[in-house]
Amino acid sequence: MRLFWALLAALALCLPGSGTGPADARPTGSAADDVSRPPLLAYYYQWFSPGSWQRAKTDLPLAGAYSSDDAQVIDRQITEAKAAGIDGFIVGWKHGTVNDRRLSKLVAAAEARDFKLAMIYQSLDFYRRPLPVAQVAADFDHFRDHFAGSPAMLRVDGLPLTVWSGTWRYSHDDVARVTSAVRGELRVLASEKNVDGYRRIADVTDGDAYYWSSADPETTPGYADKLVDMARAVHADHKIWLAPCAPGFDARLVGGAKPVPRRNGATLAAEYAAALRSSPDAIGLISWNEFSENTHVEPSRDHGDHYLQVLRDLRGAPATVPSENSTALSRSGQRRSVPESGAFPGVWAFVGLVAPMLLITPLAVRRLRAGRAGTGPERAVGRSPGSSSRRRSRPDRAP
Repeated sequence: MRLFWALLAALALCLPGSGTGPADARPTGSAADDVSRPPLLAYYYQWFSPGSWQRAKTDLPLAGAYSSDDAQVIDRQITEAKAAGIDGFIVGWKHGTVNDRRLSKLVAAAEARDFKLAMIYQSLDFYRRPLPVAQVAADFDHFRDHFAGSPAMLRVDGLPLTVWSGTWRYSHDDVARVTSAVRGELRVLASEKNVDGYRRIADVTDGDAYYWSSADPETTPGYADKLVDMARAVHADHKIWLAPCAPGFDARLVGGAKPVPRRNGATLAAEYAAALRSSPDAIGLISWNEFSENTHVEPSRDHGDHYLQVLRDLRGAPATVPSENSTALSRSGQRRSVPESGAFPGVWAFVGLVAPMLLITPLAVRRLRAGRAGTGPERAVGRSPGSSSRRRSRPDRAP
């Protein structure tokens, strides 16, 4: 099963037009002509102080117990992300002195590195309670007035892209109250979890970014088909669809119940392939540095840079960073086609006859090299024999 998903991911990258639909259904324009794949945007969190790493962590960054204020760390993160084929970060934010300061530093670094940013507004507190609507509205106004003008912001038809996390906790009228003041100046995506949820507020939002980190592509029923169904609903309205993918999931230290194993990269490959199948306008990688839920791909003590290498292999070539008015996310013209559930009859023949040769050889070479070195790709980096990275402590109480 693991090899099957890895082969499927390789197939998605090798077939002409995979993940983008027929050539005549792609957005048109000079920028679109250079786009052969959807942008990859990694969810990025800036809640960290040195003390954060002592709570609810089973793994730690190779960069150490860093602060999200550290400009050198930010610069290194952007450099590593770009080299792995990540086109931008979707930054968790809500208005506050510390959060604003850290976002300003990230924006400055992104501008210097020609890296793109979107914003995901965190409207639920640590206990998953919704913030007052008036506060949400004021914070979106603040983002528009203080950050949206940066050339680092990823734009859709000229407007910066934002996501509202937690829209399912607000009524239609509450969502309309917030978005009506900024929709002419920002693109605001919902974060609904199903088609009905999206349709409930579709008229007052600009699409949907589904944050689904806890699904297991091997065991969650209807996983890939659900993404296709949501994409079809969003694209029927000519709006923006961000499909999720994650390398694994383990939130047991912060209340989670069932982990999703990483399977040495096969889980990430499978979820990336499923995201491509839904013909997304962009893929939302969960995550760059969510260490409490163990969805991180940032180089870490347990995994080294293995998951950045997996991403490099999946992306296939140096990333093309979207331009300020990239038509890769344009709402003008025809949408990419979304396949029907259960489509691709010819794919399975290809998988059975040809695809094994695409991946078996490099996998065998890597395993052989790892065996000669006496290590495996999941070997903990920077630890002495017998040490452990597991900690049992209080959950993070980040914003």
